[in-house]
Amino acid sequence: MSEVDSLHPQFVVDHQGHRTSVLLPVEEYEALLEDLSDLAAVAERRDEPAIDHAEVVARLKADGLL
Repeated sequence: MSEVDSLHPQFVVDHQGHRTSVLLPVEEYEALLEDLSDLAAVAERRDEPAIDHAEVVARLKADGLL
């Protein structure tokens, strides 16, 4: 089951029965916005060179964060 399957949308329909809007619980809406923000960050950094895990750990230790 994907995360999309766990959403609980309600649909607003027009007089012909066509879906025109979606209602989501606020928590689900905010989670979708967070996911969208995360995906945008990944897309922005796609062309950045990868950094080895050991290098990341070394940098964090040098900065006093680990």
